[in-house]
Amino acid sequence: MKKLALTLALGLATTGMALAQGLSEMDADGTGNLSLTELQAVYPNLNEEGFTAIDANGDGAVDEAELAAAVEAGTLKADG
Repeated sequence: MKKLALTLALGLATTGMALAQGLSEMDADGTGNLSLTELQAVYPNLNEEGFTAIDANGDGAVDEAELAAAVEAGTLKADG
């Protein structure tokens, strides 16, 4: 049980790394939103289909709320 708890804690800590970095640090072009390419720098296994699922409002970019929701839902994982 302790091993499971430690594994879950480590997973949550590393999954939150992108949020801890802050959207502005991941936002290479300074638009205030994240493109697929910008997200792939942190989540290299993210594909276009996954990006579209995260982009809840369909504007072609992921904002801070969409990023937080994706991390919370486990859509984005630390291992990409």
